[in-house]
This record gives sequence, C-alpha cells and structure tokens, in this order.
Amino acid sequence: MCKAAYLDHRQGQVLVLGLAMIAVLILAFLGMYRNGVLIGAKVKQTHAVDAASYSGALIQARALNMQAYINIAQIGHQMAMAHLVTLGSWAKWASTSGRSLSANNPPAWVIATHFGATHGQSYRRAGAALSLSTIAHQHQALHQQFIKHDEIVEKVLARVSYAIRDTMENARDKAINEVLKANYPDMTVDREGSLGTWLQGQKEQEGQHLSPSLSWRLDSPDYSRFSAVFKPRANYRSLLFEVSELYKFLGDRDFTRKSLLPVSERCPHLRHELRRRGSTFLNDQGNWQSMDTQSYHALRSNRWIGCYFREYPMGWGWVPGQSNSVPEGIDYTENPPGDFSSDDFWRWVNKATQWNILSGDSNPLANSRAISERHRWSGGGVVPYVDIVNAKQQASLNFTLSLKQTSLNGHQLVTRSRAETFFERPSYRQDKRQEMANLWHPYWQARLIGLED
Repeated sequence: MCKAAYLDHRQGQVLVLGLAMIAVLILAFLGMYRNGVLIGAKVKQTHAVDAASYSGALIQARALNMQAYINIAQIGHQMAMAHLVTLGSWAKWASTSGRSLSANNPPAWVIATHFGATHGQSYRRAGAALSLSTIAHQHQALHQQFIKHDEIVEKVLARVSYAIRDTMENARDKAINEVLKANYPDMTVDREGSLGTWLQGQKEQEGQHLSPSLSWRLDSPDYSRFSAVFKPRANYRSLLFEVSELYKFLGDRDFTRKSLLPVSERCPHLRHELRRRGSTFLNDQGNWQSMDTQSYHALRSNRWIGCYFREYPMGWGWVPGQSNSVPEGIDYTENPPGDFSSDDFWRWVNKATQWNILSGDSNPLANSRAISERHRWSGGGVVPYVDIVNAKQQASLNFTLSLKQTSLNGHQLVTRSRAETFFERPSYRQDKRQEMANLWHPYWQARLIGLED
C-alpha cells in the first residue's frame, strides 16, 4: 500500500522535466536561427561590400587608363599636325622651285654642271610641281585637314580629359551605390549623410518601425591633389620632340653640296654651293611650323670684299601655323628686291642686312621670300594635359568602404572593405628601369587590399 502511494506521487515529474528540456531546445534553436540569420547577413554583406569597393576601384582604373589613352592620342594628333605643316612647306617649296626653273634663275644646266646630273634632273622635275602652288594656302586641302585635327585636340580630347578628372569620384560613387542596390534589391540603399539616411535617423529617434536599410560611407584621401591640369611645357615639349624624331620626314632637311672644280684663284679652297635647308619645329606659343629653302650660292670675288657667295634662291616655303612670329636665328629681311639689276648683290647685303656672305651656311634670301609669302594657318596650338601631381608621394588611389545594415532583428551590421587603384606594368622595361605611376601608359589596375588597423 505504501509503495503504490509512492509511485502515484512520482507520476508527472518526468513530463515537467521534458517540457523544460523542450523549452531549452527551442530557445537554443531560436538562438541558432538568429545567429544563422546574422551570419548569413554578414556573409552576404561582406560579399556585397567587397564587390562594391572593387567596382569603385575598377571605375577609377578605367578613368585613369582613359586619361592615358587620351594623352597618347593627343601626341598622335600633334604628330599629324606637324606632318601637315611640313607637307605645306614642301608643297610651297616645290612650287617655287618650279617657278625659279621656268624663269631660268638659276638655269637647270648650271645646277647639273656644277653639282651633277642627279641634282640637275631633280631641279628640272620641279616644273611639274607648279600646280602645288595653292595646296598650302589657308582653307585649302592641307589646312582643312589641319583644322580637323585641331578640333579633335581641343574640342574633343581635351574636354573629355578634363571631364574625366572632374567626374571620376562621382562615377566611382555611383558604381558603388549601384552594386549595393543590385545585391539588395528589396532594401533602401543610400550614402551616409544623404536625405534617405537622414529620414531613416529621424524615424529611429521617433521610435517608428524601421524597414531594413543600408547606408554606406567612403573614407578616401583628397583626390583633387592626385592629378592636375598642366601647361604643355618642359617635359611635354621634350616628349613631342622625342616622338617627332621617330619620323625622318619631320627631321632636319639640311645638306650642302659643293662643286668639284675650283672657281676662283683668290680662294681656291672654296666652291660653288647648293644649300638645302629645312626643319619642322614647335615654337614657344605651341604652334607647329615648317620652313624649307634651297639656294644656289655662286662663288664670286672682287677687290673690295674678296671672295663671297652670291645667293640665287631656287625654292622656299614657310607654314607658321597659327603663329605669325619669325623663328629665332633666321637670317632674313622684310622686303627683299626681286632682282639685283640696279644694285650689286654684295652692296645691297652690306647696306640692308647683317648677313654673312663670306662664309655663311644659310639661305637668307630664300628665307626672306619664304617669310614674305608665308601661309598662316588658324588653329594648331598644343593644349594643357592631365597628369599625376607627384607620383613619388601618391602613386595609387585607395579608399575604405563601410556598409551598415540597420533594423535586422534589432541588430546593426557594419562591414568594411578596402580597395586600391594602382599602376603596374605588364612586363619589365627593356632598360630595366622602374617606371613611376603616370597617365601616359594604360597600366592602371584594381584590387582589394587589407584593412588598416
């Protein structure tokens, strides 16, 4: 009887224990579920913030590479413009050579006799170039092509380059925002400090129910000091000259041929000379110019000045681009006489000029005619370019992206990612020298980097 009562008294205790264990298990499962949700949200947020920061760095790399392509394209158009002014002066030189040939001043047989059949034949062929007399004139074929290149240089490439520099940060930020929106299509995504995040904060202060939202913040250095617009001087001009040296057509066109036989007993060491002079250059105002001349310098002598060279201009041409200034170091005079029938050549030189006709090596009379018949072309100046301010101090662009998710079961998740846009050559230079970051080679890349402590 007592045993049965004892068993009846124990009935129901296991149920209470079981219910308690079930409650603990439920709580544990709920905790695991919540933790799982938080972990999943954290993983998703990590992937999203990494994708967004990498996309932002990639936008920067593309912008900097585009700057490099534009700078390279600018050099290419400058070379094209240099070729065009050179073609213009050559065309003028060829047509004036034909004019001198038709006037027999000097005759072709004189050139052939003193300097050989090859030079005589070349001079005779100038007769076919008379039709080129207008091709170098303003608004004609060569100048029209010159204007097209100038418009691309100034109105297209330069404007795009400056716009890229001014809008790069904004384009990066838009890319970051769009990537986050694509990862969270059902949530509100705004940059911290924007109107959306302000309204969200107001609701939070008023205790209103908040829908899930994302806000992001970017910590980056002052990008306005990374690059700048430079005037086309010094190194830029040196680069133009270095590239122009790759084209023989743009090089100096200088040679002197001397007659084989002695001319005067007074100066048996001197000969008649055929002087060809030509050059393409960039003046101080940033305008391409080209000048070409050729003259026959006949050796003469008299008792007053001894041996001297009497110049007979054969061909001349000068295209000064937009500039109207005469290049430095050029011997010329503003109003050279058409002929010297009324005055001896040497007398006129002594009275009107400072030319060296005793042992000079230029074509001053041909220069004078080239300058008096010049064809000025509008347009053609080099334009400012964008480059890195100081690659030694700031050779890359990096930023830290912070992403905060609110109203996630009362929790806030904050995730950070760091990305960098850097310059790296795909292969080593042949001279083994290390190349600093610049906006002349499209070697900019993007990557994620470790967070700073």
